[in-house]
Amino acid sequence: GHNLGAIISQYCNRTAQLRRRSSRPPLQQLSRTARPSLRQYDLETDPASATLEAKRRRLVKELMSLPPSQSSHMLLTMTLNLGEKRNLRLLPHSLLSPSSSPQGCRGLWYRLLSVLRAAQPWHYALKHIGGRFGSSVLSYFVFLKTLLLLNFVSFFILLAFVVVLQAVYPPASVSPSPFTGLELFTGAGYFTHSLLYYGYYSNITLNDPCTFSPKGSVCPLTAPSLPYNLPLAYLFSVGISFLVTCILLVYSVSRSFRESVRSSAGDLAVKVFCIWDFKVIQRRSVKLQCENICTQLKELLVERRSRSRTQSRCQCLGHCMVTLLAWVLALGFVSGCVLAVHYLSECMHMDSGTWQQEAILLVLPLVVSLLNASMPYFFNLLAKWEKQDSPVTQVYVAIIRNLILKMMVLLVLCYQWLNRSVICSTEECWETCVGQDLYRFMVMDFLFTLLDTLFGELIWRLILEKRQKTKRRPEFDAARNVLELIYGQTLTWLGILFAPLLPAVQMLKLLLLFYIKKTSLMRNCQSPSKPWQASRMSTMFITLLCFPSFLGAAAFISYTIWSVPPSETCGPFRGLETIYESGKRWVLVLEKSNPNITWFAWVCQHLLENTCLLFFISVALIAVIYFNVQVVRGRQRVICLLREQIANEGEDKLFLTQKLHSVYEQRHR
Repeated sequence: GHNLGAIISQYCNRTAQLRRRSSRPPLQQLSRTARPSLRQYDLETDPASATLEAKRRRLVKELMSLPPSQSSHMLLTMTLNLGEKRNLRLLPHSLLSPSSSPQGCRGLWYRLLSVLRAAQPWHYALKHIGGRFGSSVLSYFVFLKTLLLLNFVSFFILLAFVVVLQAVYPPASVSPSPFTGLELFTGAGYFTHSLLYYGYYSNITLNDPCTFSPKGSVCPLTAPSLPYNLPLAYLFSVGISFLVTCILLVYSVSRSFRESVRSSAGDLAVKVFCIWDFKVIQRRSVKLQCENICTQLKELLVERRSRSRTQSRCQCLGHCMVTLLAWVLALGFVSGCVLAVHYLSECMHMDSGTWQQEAILLVLPLVVSLLNASMPYFFNLLAKWEKQDSPVTQVYVAIIRNLILKMMVLLVLCYQWLNRSVICSTEECWETCVGQDLYRFMVMDFLFTLLDTLFGELIWRLILEKRQKTKRRPEFDAARNVLELIYGQTLTWLGILFAPLLPAVQMLKLLLLFYIKKTSLMRNCQSPSKPWQASRMSTMFITLLCFPSFLGAAAFISYTIWSVPPSETCGPFRGLETIYESGKRWVLVLEKSNPNITWFAWVCQHLLENTCLLFFISVALIAVIYFNVQVVRGRQRVICLLREQIANEGEDKLFLTQKLHSVYEQRHR
């Protein structure tokens, strides 16, 4: 029964209300005489006095002030005929003015931001995984993406300042061995004298014209104003790579702590009433968001059930005895694995004359990778025997046991590498041999990961479906797979000094792992039977990557630079007592060339070489991180207290309401 003008006025008011919700200015900036609903909006107070054309123009202006998606949706839901909607769409072209150009630029900017966000690596794939399998499985792929970023930063620094320049100015050519294909697994042979390893790099100033002059002759040219010292660039590139990685890791740890606090503050009511994203309008995205919300609700319910369970004293005592016995067995098996690795490496070093074939070099990496792949299944059997109620506790225990195994094995290997206990011929650099060892460990770890994916997921799914005729599928063990990533990244950081292109190998490995694991997850695995929130797990994963992994690799590299003498016949630091001596010589040359910067030499001498100062700086850094953790925990306690206070206030209000009802009933009687 409404005419066209009334309908247009009605939708104009709706559009104005929608715009005011998102762009209403603060009340302090407006005059007191204006009505709050009509301030600074150029709206008429009496819509009945306006003509039909004015109402139409006003509606078009309001539609133009909205984002494009809301404007299109509003126009689509209007109860107008198609001709009137067509006129409304064509009318903005006649109303365009210079003031509308900023709005168009803003819409273009928002569209560009949405495109950039969607263009992030694996954006939709991560959403699909999180919605179908939950945050516990998603944490593995997010962690893999973080490692890919860290390796790209290290690779770019070394490529730009060392690898490319050495490739432009190659050293004296050495007849390479013929390529047989076995080098892809051993890293030796054809790859020995290549840019992949430390021994290929020279110790010269690359753009010095006197470098390539014959021996005994006088160089007729003057020295360049900016000589490029390759040993110094090699040392500084490795140091800057570790420094940038440390900054990124500390930032990731702090951000992960903040996210864990936010997620821990969530409740079922918040998840039910406040989690839906109303900007999602595509059917595919809506389905993903529904699956994600259902998985998050399952995770919260499982956590609440595990907290509400109570045990008697006898049950607690029996559970403690079983846990203690399981830990004794786990530590005993770890000790046996470490001793086996130690004796095997010693035997290979003692019988180095008979172990020179390239295929035999894969024995130690094969044994270590076999232990790293098989021991987690033994730990899973112990976990089933322990029968932990909370899935989070079960994951924590599995992480600690696997971490102890991997770190102890790496400690034994690092000790042998620093003592020159590597299988290496007299013509080769011991640094190159260490780099080859680390390359073999990385390749063998990748191959065992593929075998575990094949037999542990694909073959096991086929057995369950074909033989046992069940719809169950193997579950994706996120904690064990994340520890495998941390182990591989530790190998990369340990070998970055001995093989500058090792981050590129790690990047290729991570790219292949993402697509292989994603395909296997979608086709062979099911959602976790005990869902658990991975917010705290993600914080623990990035913390483990920062402290045992990165800190241990940085200590190993620092000790090698400061204390271990390099090879005398090869590498960029040949002829020096230590690698750090190249930096000291550069400081002395800098001081002699320009007496005005003697302060820089003093700073290097009293700061970088002062072990006490470095110790206090490390203690201060650890103290800052510790206090940040304590602040986060303090905020969590405050949040818990505020929740209790809100619950108590609600109970008080309920009690007072019941009292008032009883008083009113007594008066009524």
